[in-house]
Amino acid sequence: MKQTKLFENEEPDWVKEWQGMPEFKQFESNKPYAQITFRFANEKDLQDFAKIIGQKLTSKTKSAWHPEIQRGINANKIYVDESEVSDLHNK
Repeated sequence: MKQTKLFENEEPDWVKEWQGMPEFKQFESNKPYAQITFRFANEKDLQDFAKIIGQKLTSKTKSAWHPEIQRGINANKIYVDESEVSDLHNK
Protein backbone atom coordinates (compact mmCIF):
# COMPACT_ATOMS: atom_id res chain seq x y z
CA MET A 1 0.00 0.00 0.00
CA LYS A 2 1.43 3.35 -1.00
CA GLN A 3 1.44 5.97 1.74
CA THR A 4 -0.09 9.28 0.73
CA LYS A 5 1.66 12.52 1.61
CA LEU A 6 0.00 15.11 3.80
CA PHE A 7 1.60 17.89 1.76
CA GLU A 8 2.12 16.67 -1.82
CA ASN A 9 4.92 19.13 -2.69
CA GLU A 10 6.92 18.86 0.53
CA GLU A 11 9.42 16.18 1.42
CA PRO A 12 9.65 15.41 5.16
CA ASP A 13 12.62 17.07 6.92
CA TRP A 14 14.12 13.75 7.96
CA VAL A 15 14.53 12.49 4.37
CA LYS A 16 17.54 14.69 3.54
CA GLU A 17 19.10 14.00 6.96
CA TRP A 18 18.69 10.24 6.54
CA GLN A 19 20.69 10.01 3.27
CA GLY A 20 23.62 7.63 3.66
CA MET A 21 22.54 6.39 7.10
CA PRO A 22 23.01 2.68 7.77
CA GLU A 23 20.00 0.39 7.91
CA PHE A 24 18.85 -0.40 11.46
CA LYS A 25 18.91 -4.08 12.41
CA GLN A 26 17.73 -5.43 15.75
CA PHE A 27 20.10 -8.31 16.44
CA GLU A 28 19.00 -9.56 19.85
CA SER A 29 15.55 -10.67 20.83
CA ASN A 30 14.33 -9.21 24.10
CA LYS A 31 11.80 -11.98 24.55
CA PRO A 32 12.42 -14.33 27.48
CA TYR A 33 13.00 -18.04 26.93
CA ALA A 34 10.72 -18.78 29.90
CA GLN A 35 8.70 -16.79 32.41
CA ILE A 36 7.92 -18.09 35.91
CA THR A 37 5.92 -16.44 38.68
CA PHE A 38 7.16 -16.89 42.25
CA ARG A 39 5.08 -16.00 45.31
CA PHE A 40 6.57 -15.28 48.74
CA ALA A 41 4.71 -15.51 52.03
CA ASN A 42 6.86 -12.87 53.73
CA GLU A 43 9.85 -10.50 53.43
CA LYS A 44 12.31 -13.09 54.80
CA ASP A 45 11.39 -15.61 52.10
CA LEU A 46 11.75 -12.91 49.42
CA GLN A 47 15.19 -11.88 50.69
CA ASP A 48 16.32 -15.51 51.00
CA PHE A 49 15.46 -16.01 47.33
CA ALA A 50 17.13 -12.70 46.36
CA LYS A 51 20.31 -13.88 48.08
CA ILE A 52 20.20 -17.22 46.24
CA ILE A 53 19.98 -15.57 42.81
CA GLY A 54 22.33 -12.72 43.76
CA GLN A 55 19.96 -9.88 42.92
CA LYS A 56 18.25 -7.08 44.81
CA LEU A 57 14.51 -7.76 45.05
CA THR A 58 11.87 -5.80 46.96
CA SER A 59 8.14 -6.12 47.50
CA LYS A 60 7.76 -3.66 44.59
CA THR A 61 9.83 -5.74 42.13
CA LYS A 62 7.51 -6.92 39.35
CA SER A 63 10.02 -8.82 37.23
CA ALA A 64 13.71 -9.62 36.94
CA TRP A 65 16.05 -11.30 34.48
CA HIS A 66 18.42 -14.06 35.53
CA PRO A 67 21.25 -13.63 35.16
CA GLU A 68 20.72 -9.94 35.76
CA ILE A 69 20.72 -7.81 32.60
CA GLN A 70 23.14 -4.90 32.38
CA ARG A 71 20.96 -1.95 31.41
CA GLY A 72 22.34 1.00 29.47
CA ILE A 73 25.48 -0.73 28.20
CA ASN A 74 24.86 0.83 24.76
CA ALA A 75 23.75 4.22 26.08
CA ASN A 76 26.99 5.93 25.04
CA LYS A 77 26.90 4.59 21.47
CA ILE A 78 26.01 7.12 18.77
CA TYR A 79 26.34 7.42 15.00
CA VAL A 80 28.71 10.19 13.93
CA ASP A 81 29.64 11.33 10.45
CA GLU A 82 33.36 11.94 11.01
CA SER A 83 33.60 14.35 8.07
CA GLU A 84 31.06 16.64 9.75
CA VAL A 85 32.84 16.39 13.10
CA SER A 86 36.14 17.37 11.47
CA ASP A 87 34.44 20.37 9.83
CA LEU A 88 33.10 21.51 13.20
CA HIS A 89 36.52 21.33 14.85
CA ASN A 90 38.21 23.23 12.04
CA LYS A 91 35.95 26.28 12.38
